[in-house]
Amino acid sequence: MKSPNTDLPSNETEVTDDELAVLHLALIPGIGPRMQQVLIETLGSADAVLQAAPSKLRQVPGIGPQLLRDIEKGRREIDPRQQWDFCIRNRVEILHNESESYPRNLKEIFDPPGVLFVRGKLKSQDDLAIAIVGTRHATNYGLAQARQLAAGLARTGVTIVSGLARGIDAAAHRGALEAGGRTIAVTGSGVLSVYPPEHEELAGDISSQGAVVSESAPLAKPRKGVFPRRNRVISGLSLGVVVVEAANRSGALITASHAVDQNREVFAIPGRVDNRSSRGCHQLLRDGAKLVESPEDVLEELGPLVAPTTTREGREIRRPGELQLNEQEVQVLTAIQSEPTMIDQVAVESGLPVHRVLSTVSVLEARHLIRRVSGNQVARN
Repeated sequence: MKSPNTDLPSNETEVTDDELAVLHLALIPGIGPRMQQVLIETLGSADAVLQAAPSKLRQVPGIGPQLLRDIEKGRREIDPRQQWDFCIRNRVEILHNESESYPRNLKEIFDPPGVLFVRGKLKSQDDLAIAIVGTRHATNYGLAQARQLAAGLARTGVTIVSGLARGIDAAAHRGALEAGGRTIAVTGSGVLSVYPPEHEELAGDISSQGAVVSESAPLAKPRKGVFPRRNRVISGLSLGVVVVEAANRSGALITASHAVDQNREVFAIPGRVDNRSSRGCHQLLRDGAKLVESPEDVLEELGPLVAPTTTREGREIRRPGELQLNEQEVQVLTAIQSEPTMIDQVAVESGLPVHRVLSTVSVLEARHLIRRVSGNQVARN
């Protein structure tokens, strides 16, 4: 790992007391993200939690003797300012869930991280994200499928999310990078303590073309029990999860389970019936997951975004399926409003002859991007 950069100007370490209190609370072992929420909602703020007397903390639902001891110890031993300055020197961004750059998709889940450590940069276009996960013990077929699917989705403008693990995860990240797209790695260790260690170079490439993110402090080592919790962040950042090769007890199935709980779409790529790494995917398909053979299979299944987002080309997107459109289809769609719009008006706005507008409208309707209101009126879904 490179030596820390200590040459940043001191004014770059400016931070509010509220931000330090949120960071302090998030760094206390034993306090998970849901408990952080409960404490802050009950006592009013992170600072109020840190200042509260033990008798007041005991009144908070879920606070037992052990957690009370953890909070008392964390108050004494954790220096949030030192951690903040360390992150600034090493170009690690700290986002709390009220930060402007905090991922919108992640805010929607039941237990979003109170704090995210980010190596690289998260962007608004990352709202258009798909997770690709699977076994560490992948076959050549699985690696090829993950890489090709990630590359295909990345070319359309989708950000690829995975867990930086060996096997399918690494193949998905590399596919996105090779396609010139964005990718996000969610780690169970700190963002400056890459695990597995042989993926340090890959993590560097990801941070320059996306981001490496974690709930854990930057130098934290991987611990037992962290990875299942990490998986909810992978699915939470994404609109859907694609599983590529997973045995019956694979961690990828935990990610798929989180996706279901978070109201995300679940997809699976089928494999050989005699390969044990295909069993998890085949079970997902039996349970109702969508079968994936191409990027189009993923994009066509995804519903509307919570709010419109902007692609890297500057185009506003309301549904991921819009990423598949050609130039003429974009022209026509842009001319159609949410309220009923006359076909003649679409022709004027798009600059296309009516017969081409009509043929394009049929395509957009088949892709569920618009609907016919009457014989000569359409509206955007």
